Amino acid sequence: MELQEGTVVVIYAFDDIPEHLFRISEVHEDCVGGYSITGPLAGEYGEPSFDLILKVHEG
Repeated sequence: MELQEGTVVVIYAFDDIPEHLFRISEVHEDCVGGYSITGPLAGEYGEPSFDLILKVHEG
């Protein structure tokens, strides 16, 4: 899976948050930083760990 700035990924559903799209702005050693672009967290910054990434969004 190629993770780099600008890549859009699908984040697994967790807690009460449904599966959603996330645009990566930076890649760290154990997570990615960026912004949710869909769902209830749209526009919010986050740093999900790699295990929350379902796949790269093909769209």
